[in-house]
Amino acid sequence: MVLLLLVIACKPNRQNGNALVFRYNESKGITTLDPAYARNLALIWPVSQIFNGLVQLSDSLTIEPAIAKSWKISDDGLTYSFTLRNDVYFHDSQVFKGGIGRRVTAHDFVYSFNRILDPLTASTGLWVFNALDVDDPSYSKGCRALNDSTLELRLRKPFPPFLGLLSMPYCYVVPHEAVLYYGKDFGRNPVGTGPFYKKLWRDGEKLVLRRNPKYFECDSSGLRLPYIEGISITFIPDKQSEFLEFLNGKLDFLSGVHTASKDELLTRNGNLNPKYAGRLNMLTGPYLNTEYIGIIADSLLLKDRMSVLLDARVRKAIALGFDKTRMMLYLRNNLGFPANNGFVPTGLPGFGTPTYGVGFNPKLATELLAQAGFSNGVGLPEITVSTTDDYLDIFEYIQHQLGKLGIRLKIEVLPGAAYRDMLANGKLTVFRGSWIADYPDPENYMACFITSSFAPNGPNYIRYSNPLYDKLYDKAMLCSSYIDRLTYYRQMDSLLVSNAVVIPLYYDKIVRFVSTRIEGMTVNPMNFLELKNIKIKR
Repeated sequence: MVLLLLVIACKPNRQNGNALVFRYNESKGITTLDPAYARNLALIWPVSQIFNGLVQLSDSLTIEPAIAKSWKISDDGLTYSFTLRNDVYFHDSQVFKGGIGRRVTAHDFVYSFNRILDPLTASTGLWVFNALDVDDPSYSKGCRALNDSTLELRLRKPFPPFLGLLSMPYCYVVPHEAVLYYGKDFGRNPVGTGPFYKKLWRDGEKLVLRRNPKYFECDSSGLRLPYIEGISITFIPDKQSEFLEFLNGKLDFLSGVHTASKDELLTRNGNLNPKYAGRLNMLTGPYLNTEYIGIIADSLLLKDRMSVLLDARVRKAIALGFDKTRMMLYLRNNLGFPANNGFVPTGLPGFGTPTYGVGFNPKLATELLAQAGFSNGVGLPEITVSTTDDYLDIFEYIQHQLGKLGIRLKIEVLPGAAYRDMLANGKLTVFRGSWIADYPDPENYMACFITSSFAPNGPNYIRYSNPLYDKLYDKAMLCSSYIDRLTYYRQMDSLLVSNAVVIPLYYDKIVRFVSTRIEGMTVNPMNFLELKNIKIKR
């Protein structure tokens, strides 16, 4: 595979002014701006303004050039060769001679990737590079720079989604000078290549990023990005206070809908309240997050407890016994898509058209219960489902609907930490789970159920083991073509749903409220915050 991009010098951007600052709040706070620890959106959003990687994602999740202007993958799928741009520079900083940022080279990527792989870094992104052949002596942990402009990565075995992984913030390039100079404080003093650089950071108050005048990307007219002068991020912890700041025009952007403000901003059908037309724009789109019910598939863990759940007919009756469409309308104002398809959510290319799955069918659910020996639920033991309090309303709804069929649910509400610990250690028989994509390939969802991914060392929390499923996964990994892999992914997804070992509840939806003074903001299924292309009306 070869991709080429013609690199053209950008024209100066003279349309900026000090008033052109984008303002948003991060209620969870920001603990670091080091890409090595960018594990959630609160950190990913600011980090992605400061740094770049080899590749980046478009809003439609295609993989596009970034610092790498072209790449080639060997026929055996093991060697990835990248040709870098020669016009990318680190931000000006005291760590460089004369305070002037130097040009990025392939050696910087070798350093950056080796840094993630170093156990002393303790990066939460170490797993991203599991595919690298770290034992090949001709490479430095699977990486090598052939010269300043050519980077080569070597894998242990073919892993077609690997290119998508390289778009993650863990794979952003950092200068060794800054890491060595600042040490553990690099996260407070980031030096990257991105469209913005850190100007000011006051704990608990504000983070200010300023426009990088030397940024390498330009728009279709040749104008240098970004358009705006800066970004101001506040740290108001209270969501209601954040909402009021937004309504008062002190913030330009609000992500998601808090329970306290849902009825104010939205109609029952999930549209923007007409009273805010002309003041706000509401942007929505698929979010690669599947909320689901997981059911332990390991007979040893179900023995003497809930062995009845080993019967696929009982599991299917549960899946068929509640109306997800009404659930989303009345409990979530349609801020999500009913999961009447498989485990892979709407938003990934090739998925979203219901070709299989489980919808609402109480008649069939009743028949399946009778076939299993539990006519009208008689003799069926009470089933405990574990969740956290923010999903209690969902499970009370499911409890009510299943009760009409004779299926009795007991809802166990656990604190977040206890829930996560019990989930990882197989102590929850039936539970509420969610999976947010790390990278834009269905493999990220399918890998949750291969035998080698059993928790706590992997994400297979239900301990599902199916030789056919594992065989289909292995075949998919031998296909370099995404289209060819889809054939296997769909078969795997169908296996999960037809066996009802997981019951998808809904596919999440991105919801953003944006001031009308902001132009050009878009949404993407990974929920990344792209600010280099936005404009602000004066």
